[in-house]
Amino acid sequence: MPNIFTSLTSIFKIPELKRRVLYTLMMLCVYRAGGHIPTAGVNGRALAAYFTQQQGSLLGLYDMFVGGAFANATIFALGIMPYISASIILQLFTAVVPYFEKLQKMGEEGRKKITQYTRYGTVGLSLLQSYALSAYLQGLPPVGGIPIVPFPGIGFTLLTMLTMTTGTIFIMWLGEQIQEKGIGNGISLIIFIGIVARYPSDWLNTYRSMRIGSLNVFSLVILVLVMIGIVAAVVLMTQAQRRIPVQYAKRVVGRKMYGGQSTHIPLRLNTAGVIPVIFAQSIIMLPGTVATFFKGNLFMETVAAMLRPGGWLYNILYLVIIVFFAYFYTAIVFNPVDLADNMKKYGGFVPGKRPGKSTAEYIDSVLTRVTLPGALFLAFIAILPYFLMEGLSAPFYFGGTGLLIVVGVALDTLGQVESHMLMRHYDGFLAKGKLRGRRSS
Repeated sequence: MPNIFTSLTSIFKIPELKRRVLYTLMMLCVYRAGGHIPTAGVNGRALAAYFTQQQGSLLGLYDMFVGGAFANATIFALGIMPYISASIILQLFTAVVPYFEKLQKMGEEGRKKITQYTRYGTVGLSLLQSYALSAYLQGLPPVGGIPIVPFPGIGFTLLTMLTMTTGTIFIMWLGEQIQEKGIGNGISLIIFIGIVARYPSDWLNTYRSMRIGSLNVFSLVILVLVMIGIVAAVVLMTQAQRRIPVQYAKRVVGRKMYGGQSTHIPLRLNTAGVIPVIFAQSIIMLPGTVATFFKGNLFMETVAAMLRPGGWLYNILYLVIIVFFAYFYTAIVFNPVDLADNMKKYGGFVPGKRPGKSTAEYIDSVLTRVTLPGALFLAFIAILPYFLMEGLSAPFYFGGTGLLIVVGVALDTLGQVESHMLMRHYDGFLAKGKLRGRRSS
C-alpha cells in the first residue's frame, strides 16, 4: 500500500502528467455537471418516477451508461452512445465493405477519414434517437396525474432534437479533448464516470438495508469478500493472454543486418471486450421493452414473462448469445490471414509452421480455443448480479456490463499513467514496476 500512495504522489511530481491528469478530471467534472441540466419542457420528477419501473429494460440499460442522465432527460440524455454505435457500425463496415477496408489500410489519412465518417454518423444517429425519445416522452402516461411533457407538439420535438444532439456532440468533443490533452481513452472514461457515479447511491442503499434489517453484518461481509474475488477474477481475465512465439529471420539490407529477434503475438482471452455483453443485453431485453408498449397483448406479455431477468430461460439464452457474439466480434476485429501475411512480408514465422496459410490456420485455431473460456467468463459475469441479488440479498446491482467496463477502463488508464511514470524513471503502481499483462517477454 505505501508503494501505491508513493506512486500517486509521484504523479504530481511530473509536470506534464500532472497537467494531463488535472485536465482529465476537469473535463469529467464538466460532463457530470452537464448531466444535471434538464431538457426544457420535461417534468424531471415525473420521468424519474416512471424510470424506476424500467430498470430491467433496454431503457434502464441505456440509463446506466449515461450515469442517470437518460432517466432525468437532461441535455446529455443520449450520452456518448450514438458515437459508440457509429464507431461499431464503421468497424463492421471495414470488415464487409471494400471501400472502408481500403481506408483502414491507408494509415493515418485513412483513419482520419474513418473518424470523419464516425462523426457524421454520430450526428445522424443523435438526430434519429432524439426524435424517437421526444416522441416516446410525449406518449408516456401521466405519473400520479402529472404529465411528463406538459406542452407536447412540434416545438417540443424540435427543441429536444436540437438540445440532445448538441449535447452528444459536446460529449464527443470532451472525449476527443481528453484523448488529446488528458490521460486515458476519453470516450471510455466518460462511460466509466457515468457508471461510477451510481456507486454512492448503491452504498447508501446498502446502509439503509442494514438499518431496516434486510441485510445483516454476516451477509454483508460475505458479499464484500465475493465482490473482491469477482473483481480480482475480472482483472485476471481482462489481462490474460495466450502468447504465440514468433521468430524473425535475419536480413541484410545494405551494410546493416535486420531481424533475428524473437517476439510473440498476444491473443487475449477476451478479444471482443464488453461488446458481446452489450449486444446480448440489447437483444435479450428487447421483448420486455417492446411489451411495455403493448399493454394487454397476451402474447407479448407471455414472452416478456418467460424472458424475465434471472429466469432459467433468460440465463440460457443470455449465455448462448454472449458466446455467439464473442466469436462473431472477435472474427471481425482480428484477421489471422492479414496478420500471417504481414509476418511473412517482414520475414516473421511461427516456429514449426510454414509462413502464410499454415500460420493463419494455426493462429485461427488457437484464437478459437482461447475465446471460449473468455466468452464463458463474460456470460458468468453477465448473469452474476441476479444470483447476488437473490442469493445474498445484495441491495445493488453488481457485475455485468458495468463491472467489465469499470475494470477495463481503470486498467487501461493506470497503464497509461504508469507508462508516463516509467519513462521518467519513476516506479509504477506495483512493486515490480509494471502492471501484470503489460510486461515484455
